[in-house]
Amino acid sequence: MKNKLRLASLAIVLSVGYSYLNNAQAQTQGWGEGAKLEDAEVVVEKNRVIELPQAARNFSKFQVAPPETGDRNVHYRFVDYRLPSQDIELQMRVLTIKQDELMKLYGNYVKGGIGNYGTLYLQGYFHNKRSEEGAYGAAVSHISSARGPVDKGNSAVANSRISAHGERYLGDLTVGGSAKYARDKYHFYGYTPSLETTIDRDSIRQVYNRVEAEAFLHNQTSDAPLQYRGAAAFRYLNDRFDLSERNLGLTLATQYAIDEESAFKADLDLSFLSYQDSATTSRNFVELDAAYQRQLNAFRLTLGAKVAYTGDTIHDARQFNIYPIVRIAAEPVKGNLLVYAGLGGDLERVTLYQLTQENPFLAPNLQVADINKGLEVYGGFQANVANYVQLNGRVAYQNFRNLYFYNNSRADSTKFELIYDDGVTNVLNIYAEASFNYSDEVRLGVKADYNQYNIAELEKPFHRPELMASIYGTYNFYDKILFNSELYYIGSSYGRIYRPDGTSVLRETDAIVDLNLKADYRFTNNFTVFLMANNLLGRKYERFVNYPNKSINLIGGVTYSF
Repeated sequence: MKNKLRLASLAIVLSVGYSYLNNAQAQTQGWGEGAKLEDAEVVVEKNRVIELPQAARNFSKFQVAPPETGDRNVHYRFVDYRLPSQDIELQMRVLTIKQDELMKLYGNYVKGGIGNYGTLYLQGYFHNKRSEEGAYGAAVSHISSARGPVDKGNSAVANSRISAHGERYLGDLTVGGSAKYARDKYHFYGYTPSLETTIDRDSIRQVYNRVEAEAFLHNQTSDAPLQYRGAAAFRYLNDRFDLSERNLGLTLATQYAIDEESAFKADLDLSFLSYQDSATTSRNFVELDAAYQRQLNAFRLTLGAKVAYTGDTIHDARQFNIYPIVRIAAEPVKGNLLVYAGLGGDLERVTLYQLTQENPFLAPNLQVADINKGLEVYGGFQANVANYVQLNGRVAYQNFRNLYFYNNSRADSTKFELIYDDGVTNVLNIYAEASFNYSDEVRLGVKADYNQYNIAELEKPFHRPELMASIYGTYNFYDKILFNSELYYIGSSYGRIYRPDGTSVLRETDAIVDLNLKADYRFTNNFTVFLMANNLLGRKYERFVNYPNKSINLIGGVTYSF
């Protein structure tokens, strides 16, 4: 029976196709490797999974840290912009698999491969073995394509990363930090090639340098009634032209267990940012939220308020804001069904560091503003069914000010500007996800994110598709052959192109249907060969107007673990 189930599961996964597992990808001109409908991560990554962070032992009913998404062995191929994170608290018990005896742990691996479009793929990960004293490691990666979908080398791309991290366990206290550097090279290839005109490659080249450092400490493994996590982070960005951005961020998350049924939670977020382009601008950000949580039999009530300040002045931005925090949840079937509803709001920090990862083809001198979600009314559920199936659904009606959209620049249609709706943008958001897991061998899932935009003044919700969906699957065949697959859909969107003669035309992008496949064959515990196939349908679709994607992209290589 088990063999039949294995064969049936394998057939399902092969029918779906295989996903680009790794953070690197040569398919989408190297954008933000590793995310949702990438959540492309286009990403529909909203971290809506039925998983709980480890809670404090003396107060297990409330979490301290926000939920973190575990590694599902399926990573979307590029990160797309999305609406701000939703206020979803995943508090249900997660069904776990009995832990086997510890096996030999390989803390390091290196992998390399080559592919069409002159693609070179390299990756390395190095980490210490199991230790009760601490954890530390480093990672490097590089993926580049010498040619692209337009004008050969004029659409080449290269993405390189190097990072180091570590943490030390000091009794009930953990301290640690990380440092990262990234270099991303792109070309503004959103033009129509001409035999009469030769484009100088250097004139359309763009290079982003990113530096990030963080230090943190927390006591979330202790039995103390007060749980806390504090962090300080610095991010720096510059490009090949005059852009630079510096951002110092400080965060503190605390939770105090009053008794077994109640707790008080308070979080502080500070950001001191300045960027320089043709002018120098400072943008400070402060957010403080406090809430009281109470367990009332099968019900859980959260009441509080969020106070936020932004230094933005674009479109008469509301600098001082107060949002309610009201949430009620019920667990009719303990550990298996949670339903909830609430209302709230948020101020989301927006930086050029983030925007250039979402869309690397940005014009200079952008006006950047934080997103103000004035009011949100939401409801949803999370469920575990028969130990194998997890369901997650959510509906929300949201009101935004200064929600940004991308549109082609009037001065240069190969670059994109940020534009804002003059007034309130109303969004109806519907999110659904279902996943099936069997003995860590088979995982199948589907997720969809629908956003209906009601704009006040804009002609269209430029470059924001209404529907993004994904079907994914992974299969472990006797620990010998590993399959990953993903089929994703991204609806069409719009952009307005301005011509040199002063006229303009409204353009609709393609609806994207993309099928990806990855297979690993393990010769030994140390040595594996892999094949990654991207965009098997071979469609040169446009995610952004004037920027077609690559066709079928293949990468083959080897992995060595030690």
